[in-house]
Amino acid sequence: METVREDQIEERVHRKKMKPWIKWSLILLGVLIVIVVGLLIYANAYVNRSLPQIEGEKVLTALEQDVSVTRDEAGVPHISASSNEDLFYAQGYVTAQDRLFQMEMSRRQASGRLSEVAGEAALNQDKYFRTLGLRRAAEASLALYDDEALEALQAYADGVNAYIEEVNNENKWPVEFKLMGINSMEKWTVVDSLTIGKYMAFDLGGNWERQAFNYYLINHFNEDEAYELFPSYPEDALTNISDEEYVDLTSSLVHAPKNHEFNGSNNWVVSGDKTESGKPLLANDPHLGLATPSIWYQVHLESADYNVSGVIFAGVPGVILGHNEKIAWGVTNVNPDVQQLYLEKRNKENPQEFLYEDEWVKADVIRETIHVKDSESVELEVLETVHGPIISEFANETDADPSTAFSVDWTALEPTTELSAILRINRASNWEEFEKGLEYFHAPAQNFVFASKDGTIAYKANGKIPKYKNSEDALLPLPGWDSSNNLTENIPYDKLPTLINPEKGFIATANNKVITDEYPYHISHVWAQPYRYTRIHEVLDQKNSLTIEDMKELQMDQKNLRAEWLVPIMVGVLENQDLTEGEMAALNLLKEWNYFDKAESPEPLIFHEFASQIEKQLFSEEIPDDIYSMFKGRGQTLDFLISSAYDGESPIWFDKNGGINKVFKDAFHQTVANLKESYGSDLNAWAWGDEHQVYFAHPLSSISILDKFFNSVEPEPVGGSGVTVMAASYDEDGIVDHGASWRFVIDLENLKKSYHIVGPGQAGHYRSEWYGDQIMDWVNGDYHLTKINDYKGEELILRAE
Repeated sequence: METVREDQIEERVHRKKMKPWIKWSLILLGVLIVIVVGLLIYANAYVNRSLPQIEGEKVLTALEQDVSVTRDEAGVPHISASSNEDLFYAQGYVTAQDRLFQMEMSRRQASGRLSEVAGEAALNQDKYFRTLGLRRAAEASLALYDDEALEALQAYADGVNAYIEEVNNENKWPVEFKLMGINSMEKWTVVDSLTIGKYMAFDLGGNWERQAFNYYLINHFNEDEAYELFPSYPEDALTNISDEEYVDLTSSLVHAPKNHEFNGSNNWVVSGDKTESGKPLLANDPHLGLATPSIWYQVHLESADYNVSGVIFAGVPGVILGHNEKIAWGVTNVNPDVQQLYLEKRNKENPQEFLYEDEWVKADVIRETIHVKDSESVELEVLETVHGPIISEFANETDADPSTAFSVDWTALEPTTELSAILRINRASNWEEFEKGLEYFHAPAQNFVFASKDGTIAYKANGKIPKYKNSEDALLPLPGWDSSNNLTENIPYDKLPTLINPEKGFIATANNKVITDEYPYHISHVWAQPYRYTRIHEVLDQKNSLTIEDMKELQMDQKNLRAEWLVPIMVGVLENQDLTEGEMAALNLLKEWNYFDKAESPEPLIFHEFASQIEKQLFSEEIPDDIYSMFKGRGQTLDFLISSAYDGESPIWFDKNGGINKVFKDAFHQTVANLKESYGSDLNAWAWGDEHQVYFAHPLSSISILDKFFNSVEPEPVGGSGVTVMAASYDEDGIVDHGASWRFVIDLENLKKSYHIVGPGQAGHYRSEWYGDQIMDWVNGDYHLTKINDYKGEELILRAE
């Protein structure tokens, strides 16, 4: 028998001793796996619990009669009710089902209450919106509303609150609430809905920023340098206040939330004389922020008085854009000068008093308490002068009260009645009724295009637009102590730009200048560059027998008319200069380009980088980035300077940087160097879509661990740009964050159906099949059909008890 070595014996003993540990380790591992799986199952069940009920029955005690809610293939709810009150109640309930977290964040943002859930990161933003007073303006608007509008608002709020109560009782809060640490939700009110409406006026306003930028220019550069960057050359515009203490824009105003420069839109309407069907065609694509969920909520509302389909902001009743059985309509932003800064002189003895007509007048003092998550509450003193709130001090970190400050006068801070307009145009059957309804739509000022079944096409630039005595007054802040500078009147409603059945057979707007030089009133100094409008006009003018498909193709059109103008200038300036082999190759690509901003092409990548580098060459050394962000309409200004320099007129900003030859050469050198560093030395392998990519970011996706949950689709290459009809403007990282937030086309031959894209989708719940199902539709131009009869889908019956 073989003798067992001592070391073998020890090994066997060791193994024997280890067996219980292995056994218990395996048991513990199994328990841990069971726990983890259990937690995942629970988490999954909890998340799924907050999905909206979309079929079966639900009892809602406040209803008078049963209501049918059918969600079609695109997730669009078709709500059919016997009474208007039940209709808007159901709209509130259903919208809350789909967008409750968005609604909560929207009212907090507009009301200046984000800090309560987001902490100090949102404090300056809250301070600004408390100062501006969108919610105060909404509260003041209630007194102007008639019973019909108030009843619709209250019914909608009651429907939202029914769902909030259901969510609370069944503990099925959307997961975003838990992640934000929100364990309850205040009741929805009619003021919440109106405040969200006021926020949209804010998002489409913003001309005070350009006034502030112009003010900076005249205080930091000589007169000629400053005025060259103005949209028009003023005459003695600020001589009467130039000796006052300078208001430091960097102390507060640069910290104000700013609307995007490319917030705009396209719309057009074509007469039946130019269409295949013989009836008008209408198209609209509002350009706003692209995010998850969409800013728009698509819905179809049907009762004895309504049969209207289209989109609305989550949190507001009715349909703001769309069609009914007899008419269709769409909007673009007018971009009017509706905000006016005033320079206010402060009484050194009493900082709450400001000079007005040789007297010290006490401002209204509004004390706001801002509660901040995980921090002390902040007390904010808001001063409202005769012109409006002081907005230049909300972020000041010192206790000093400067002797001068900026207030802002803005039409949207007045009581307004947009919901009354919405309800009236939802029921309108012809142009006369529609235009009458528009009298109630005050802010934001919009270019409405209209078509009706009877063949009428029409346009109106609508809203309250101040009547300036001198158009130059809108370029800069005005002296607040002189009452002659007050804006006491608006352009009369019957004098607003209007056009009905023009001979050319179509009407189009793209935030372009909509008036001739003969128009007697000032509207704006800063219009969008003309390229989108020119392209739309070009296509509609050249074609007849137009169809729905033609409208879709035009909304997706990527022809870059700015490049068509600028590239020949680039070639003329650069081709005889000493360029490297790579730079010459890039220039040769541009020479052969067809000027379409295609995602797969290298030329748009070169062109847009070059345009960006020209700006940097001209301005980056002398204008700080935070001030430069207020330079709205700078594309216009840059094009004017380039054109002047190329024509030999020696604009100062080119001359001080070495002239057009040097600026272009340096910009092109930097362009090619940057692109080679990012995309390699093979120019033919470059692609616009490598940089230019659309991403519908969720508010919580900035937290990296949550990104995959709330944004299941990676940034997607996409064509177009900020100057193409297919609007796709982008940030410094190339991410497309603004563009057609909704695309809509309709043939008036059949008003029972229309075609839409609502990127990224209808739903706000990331487990819903309609959460991001329209992202690729947005990229590729694939529209879904929405009917207002014979629609099919999953039906939920809201039962009246």
